Parts: sequence; C-alpha cells; structure tokens
Amino acid sequence: MLRRIRAIFDYTIRDAYHLASVLIALGWLSICFEVVMRYFFNRPQAWVREGTEYSLVFITFLAAAWLLKGEGHVKMDWLVNRLSPRGQALLTFITSIIGAITFLVVTWYTAKLTLFMHVEGIHVLSELEPPQAPLAVVIPIGSFLLSIQFVRRAYNNLAGWKASRDYLIPSTPERGGELEV
Repeated sequence: MLRRIRAIFDYTIRDAYHLASVLIALGWLSICFEVVMRYFFNRPQAWVREGTEYSLVFITFLAAAWLLKGEGHVKMDWLVNRLSPRGQALLTFITSIIGAITFLVVTWYTAKLTLFMHVEGIHVLSELEPPQAPLAVVIPIGSFLLSIQFVRRAYNNLAGWKASRDYLIPSTPERGGELEV
C-alpha cells in the first residue's frame, strides 16, 4: 500500500513538472507572438505580459517538488563537500526537516488566503482583472507537494546517516581507528 502511495506521489510531481515545462514552452511562444504583433502589426497583446507573469508562479510551484526529488535545488557545495558522507546525510536531514516545516506553514497560510480570496471574489488589479484565487491556488498545492518531498528526503537521509554510523562502528577510536563525523 505504501509503495502504491509513493508511486502515485511520484507520478503527481512528475506530471506537475511536465505541466510546468508546457507552460514554459507556451510562455516562450506567446512572447514570440507578442513581439511579432507589436513590432510588425503595431497590435500589442495585453494578455501576453500578464499571462507570462502568472505562469511564472505556476512554473515555480509545479516544478519545485520534482526538482527537489532530483536534488536539483541550489546547494552550498563548498560547505557540504567538506563534510563526510555521514555529516552530509545529517546536514541534509536537518535542512529537509526545516524545509518541510517551512512549506507546511506556507501551505497552511496560502490555503487560508486562497480560500479567502475565493469567498470574497477578489480580483487582480490589472488590465485583465482575473480572479485572484485560481491564480494563487497553485501556491498551497505546490508547497504541500514540496513539504512531502522534504519529508521523504529527510527520511532517506536519516536512513543514510544511520547506515553510515553502523558502517563506522568498527573504526571507532576505542578500536584503533578514527571516527568521522
């Protein structure tokens, strides 16, 4: 059962990433369209600028969990590479717990805010004036997926840290070896 849940989650974040990729392609095409319409036909399209601005939020939050799964986020390599594998696992565990808590808080507050915007019928103050809730709903969804991926990452690194500790037991200082941390 747990394996099936993991598979569904992996498919979900993969599909969200693919949707973000499609949005990047559509954004690029719409900007090319805007350039042609503006400079060759003197007919600028207001929806292009706003649409690409909104799509940037969707791209960010749809791709974040998949990117974390592939360890594609920015790291402070100069610090991490100086640590032993056990130290790296422990540091990644700690930062993953912090990330999970942070994005659970973001999920909670943005979900409340999105619901408020929906109930109140709040619109974006812009040329097109779209309703704000459908544009903001991706933030709590993406943050929730990211928090789950942080928990998975923390669990995997805790297991790696424990495994490396078991591996290092024979080379403790009491047994004549050096203990790496």
